[in-house]
Order: sequence, then C-alpha cells, then structure tokens
Amino acid sequence: MLTNKDNLSKSTGKRWVGEFSKIGIRPVIDGRQGGIRESLEEVTMKMATSVASLLKEQLRYPDGSPVECVIADTTIGGVVEAAQAQEKFKKEGVAVTITVSPSWCYPTETMDQDPHTIKAIWGFNGTERPGAVYLAAASSAHNQKGLPVFNIYGRDVQEMSDSSVPEDVQTKLLQFSKAALAVTTIRDKSYLSIGSVSMGIASSIVIEDFFQEYLGMRNEYVDMSEIIRRLQNEIYDEEEYELAYTWVRENCQEGENTNLPEAQRTEEQKEEDWKTVVKMALIARDLMVGNPKLAEKGFGEAALGHNAIAAGFQGQRAWTDFMPTGDFMEAILNSSFDWNGIREPFMMATENDTLNGITMLFGHLLTNAAQIFADVRTYWSPEAVQRVTGKELTGAASNGIIHLLNSGPAALDGTGQQEKDGTPAMKPFWEISEEEVNKCLDATKWCQAVDFFPGGGFSTDYTTKGGMPVTIARINIIDGLGPVLQLAEGYSVELEQDVHDVLDQRTDSTWPTTWFVPKLTGEGAFKDVYSVMYNWGSNHCAVSYGHIGDDFITLASMLRIPVSMHNVDESRIFRPSVWGAFGSGDFTGADYRACQTYGPLYK
Repeated sequence: MLTNKDNLSKSTGKRWVGEFSKIGIRPVIDGRQGGIRESLEEVTMKMATSVASLLKEQLRYPDGSPVECVIADTTIGGVVEAAQAQEKFKKEGVAVTITVSPSWCYPTETMDQDPHTIKAIWGFNGTERPGAVYLAAASSAHNQKGLPVFNIYGRDVQEMSDSSVPEDVQTKLLQFSKAALAVTTIRDKSYLSIGSVSMGIASSIVIEDFFQEYLGMRNEYVDMSEIIRRLQNEIYDEEEYELAYTWVRENCQEGENTNLPEAQRTEEQKEEDWKTVVKMALIARDLMVGNPKLAEKGFGEAALGHNAIAAGFQGQRAWTDFMPTGDFMEAILNSSFDWNGIREPFMMATENDTLNGITMLFGHLLTNAAQIFADVRTYWSPEAVQRVTGKELTGAASNGIIHLLNSGPAALDGTGQQEKDGTPAMKPFWEISEEEVNKCLDATKWCQAVDFFPGGGFSTDYTTKGGMPVTIARINIIDGLGPVLQLAEGYSVELEQDVHDVLDQRTDSTWPTTWFVPKLTGEGAFKDVYSVMYNWGSNHCAVSYGHIGDDFITLASMLRIPVSMHNVDESRIFRPSVWGAFGSGDFTGADYRACQTYGPLYK
C-alpha cells in the first residue's frame, strides 16, 4: 500500500479551489523614537518570530502541509505601518492575525481593524514596559468597535530578554489558531447534498441560512439519480475502479449474515453489490471534489465536482429499496485510507444529516483525523445490564454506558487500532502507518445489509477498542434561537465479550459499536450518564479523537454559535475577551447573549 501523503493528489488532484489561509503575525511597538522604540525593536520582533515558529512546528493544514505564517515587514508603531501590514497580509492570503507586544503601544493606531480577520493579541507579562497594559487597552478598543478579539496573557512574569513562549501561552496560541484556521478553511466551500430528506429526519432538511450566514458556505445539490447515470454511463475512472475493486476484495472481509435465509443474497448478487458499492465510492468522491480523468473521457462538467468540503447521502429509502446501501461508500470515504493509500478522510454524512456532517467537519478540522458518525442509540444502566446479562458493569463503565451505533458510515479509523502514546487513537493521516491500516482492516467485517435494506450492500461491523479519549458533539438548530452546539468528553470502554454480545445482539450486531462513557461533573446534564443521554438533542453525534471540547467551544465562539451543553472545565474555555462583558457568573448565559448580540459571522 502507498503511504505517502501526496498519493491523493496523484489520484484526484487538489481537493478545493483556493489556498489555505495564512496566519499574520503583527509585532506592535511603542512608536516613540529617540530611544523607546529602538530599545524594543529586537524583543518585539523576537516575539513575532517565536510565535511563527511555534505555529509552523505544531500545526498543519488538513493536507498535512505546515501552517504558513506571515510576519509584518516591520514592527507596527502607528497607523501607517498598520496599513502596510494589512496590505501585505491581503496579498499573502492572511485571514487570521495574532498581534504581539512586550510594551505599551497606541491601541487604536496599531490594532488590526480589518473586520474580516479573526484576531488574537498576546500581551507579554513583564514589568519593564508591561504588555499587559497594551493588551487591556487594545482589547477594550476592539470591544468598543465591535471587533471580538482573543486575549492571551501568560500567568507568570517573564524577563524582557526571555524570548521563549510560556506553555500556557502556547496552549492558547494553538487553541486559537486551530479554531481560526477551521473557520477560514470552511469558508467559500460547499456542502453537497446527494438526494434529499431521509426518513423524515429534520436535519436532512438543508437550512441554507445556517450554511451561508454562520459558515460562509454554499449549498450544492444533486439527485441520487446522478449516481445511477454515472454507473450506467461509466462516468468514473475505470482504471482506478479496477485498482479499487481488487484492493477491496483483498482487504475487506465479509462478516456474519444475520438475515433470514429467504432474505440472503446469492454469491452472484453479492459480487455485483461489491462492484456497485466500489463504483459508488468513486462517484461520490468525484461529485465532491472532481476528477480530471473524467474530462479525458469527455465528461468535462462532471470532472469539476462541486468544491465540496463535506457531503451527505440520503440513501433511505428512495435508494436502498432497490440499490445497494451507501454504507461502504460512506465508511471508506470517511476513513483515512483506501486503494490509493493513506490520505486525508472525506466528510460524508449518512442520511444526508447536514448538521452531523458539519459537526464531523468541525471535528476533522480541529484534529485533522477521521470522525465516527453514530446514532446515540441506547443508554444502558448498570441495573439493566445486570438484568439482561447477569453481570455487573465494572471500571469506567460502572455508572452506565451509552451505545453509539449506526449502520456503517463510521470511519474504519474508529476501530481504535491506531495508537498514540500506547493508547487507541484516531490520528492525522500522515501519522498513520501501513501496519495500523492493516489492523483497522483486519478489525472490520463487512456484513450483508439487513432486511430493511432490500437493495443489498454491506455494512461495517467493528467494536471500538476501549480506553480511547473521545469527544462526541452535535449541532442542532432551534427555532427562534438558531444553531447551538452540544458536546461531551469521555472515553470508549470495552465490555466483557459475553456482555457485549448480549447487548449488541439486542439491536443490530452487524453494525459498528462504540461503547461510550462521558466524564461526569455531578451537575446538570452531566449529573450521571443517563442525564447525558436524556439531554442529547438529536439521534446522531460525531465522535472525535481526544478531549477537544475546549477547541469546539473556541471554534463555536468564532462562528457565534452558543454551546448549550458541555463538560469542559472552566479553566480550559477560551473565548473572545468581550464575552466576559456579558456576565462572569454564568458563562453559558453569557455565551448565548454574546452570540445573539454579534449575530452570524457572515450576515
């Protein structure tokens, strides 16, 4: 298998139109010449270069390339130099700015006043010419002008000669930058709906105002009959299909068939199903991002794609009543590897759940890793487990568990067969080894679709390894309020095999399972595991690797989406400084009021 991160570009070309946004570093200085400015030039520029080095070393774009930073040509001591920096940033494609200063400066003369950039200020915690004074004054100016800014201020005093970036400052710089780059990466891309509303699920209904005003995205639509047209007219890369089909038959193991004998498909039918679902995966990918190979076949329009950074497939029931289910297509696209090697995952939502698709996209851009799409299926209390299995839940599962399950769109990365620091993980594709890919494939079985998918196809079946830190999240739209985000940090857990089998077989044992336990706080929605399940706002969630609730919260604040439910410690929450003006005793209420006041980012 190919493992180089350039493999995707070899097979499908660049995914989206436009370049990734760069981060502009603004070294701001006291502009008074005759000794003051001169004494600060070196230390101020060192702050800027230190921040740029940190970001380039620690952050990558979704394609694996290092994040690019642009430093202003000179320190900024007044309005002319601020304008010069802004002009340079526009030419360089900067959409995120970080202002740094070790000293007092003139806030309204030096601030980033571009309403379209996402802003942060690091004010140096020193005593000689304290940057904290500038930070406070500049933050006040931003707030007065309606330009939200993130304040960064180290906990400990540093010497002016110390050019290092303290650990707590690093954390905030990285948290801000990851979220800001996610915002700018989403901007001007498309969400592609393949089909329409699935089974009456409200989030299959595209709310274009949400996409346009909150995310800056377009909505694109194709009917599912377009897939049939491309199947019938062979509008896909036939050479790649042969490669893909061979790889699939060698690496994708068939699993248990739980259908009644009369509902089981013949070997000939299953063989045709495999051919169809492989072609569906190629077609869906090409619909999202295009494929120059199609132009060579005379299909120039199809070769362009829809510039889609995320997509959804209706499937049920208009498709699955007579065609193979989209489970394979969704699962393999959502995974970090396929027949072309190890590559960035695509974001494909089953049942065209647009809101879960966007939540998956958020999680992906914050981690650069694959996501699990799952039903929030069942809460199992310790008492109920005892009753049906005769055994007690123990360890991390002792307070009860939530069964996350869906028919197959979960990325194969969700098996937990990748490792980070000796524990199960879902990693960015450039960190995944060929051995880990093989483990994911070996841990996954492909079962014939169950009886309510009469068109056949195959669903993924695996159980996520326990001990993986994860965050489940979900955007919901509330009439009169707009979009809200909810999330829960927790862990995957493993059950004794016989306990797992009993619980799994009570639903559909041929679908991928993640047993989830949230971190509890003893209060509100996190009083106990049942309360987390009870307060979840929809039937679906996106599962991300790691405890990244703080990153989700920072991202949501940039997009003006309030967070209704979370279990993130207050010390990790990082929002624009102006949020504090909306109330310091009730952070959730303040978040709602701030988001309502500032309104959608693109309205």
